[in-house]
Amino acid sequence: MKKVFLFFMFLCMIACAESEPTPIEKVTAYYEGFQKSDYKQIKQMIADSLTLTEGDFTMPFTPQSYYEQFKWDSVFKPVYKIVEVSNNDKHVVATVAVNSLRFEFLKNDPLICSHKFYFESGKISKIENLDCGDANWAVWQKERDSLVSWVKSNHPELDGFINDLSMNGAINYLKAIALYQGRPLRSKN
Repeated sequence: MKKVFLFFMFLCMIACAESEPTPIEKVTAYYEGFQKSDYKQIKQMIADSLTLTEGDFTMPFTPQSYYEQFKWDSVFKPVYKIVEVSNNDKHVVATVAVNSLRFEFLKNDPLICSHKFYFESGKISKIENLDCGDANWAVWQKERDSLVSWVKSNHPELDGFINDLSMNGAINYLKAIALYQGRPLRSKN
């Protein structure tokens, strides 16, 4: 009987040992959600209030508004790959390479950035963009501005796509890219 009791206690200890995922596992699961186009997985990792920051720019989200961001992003068919991840007591830093149709057009594909993840009550509450070391922002801006200007002049029905962070805005962004890339080029005489 004593052996049965000890065996039962051993099984209980093993069952209890299945602890909460580590912060690194949560960040990994967060990106896996993007990779698998599984917002439910992402939602399980984020807090009821999520803040994204880049420099002085701050974007607050609820899980529902972040879902809209997720849908916008998904239109560009991104492929996420964690390059490096590290942890200290208060946050996780992940360097992530993202390939997408948008980044390809902007001639920054892949876009490799480092992000700092903060947690509250075991959930991701803030993601701070630290650095996109290899990004060529001058080329990015030139390509973006050329596209926006051309669309405004040639396809005004799509004008404003650049600021429309809805799924429809992303669809219009891809339409604008396709029209721009298919335009007749002027010959230089």
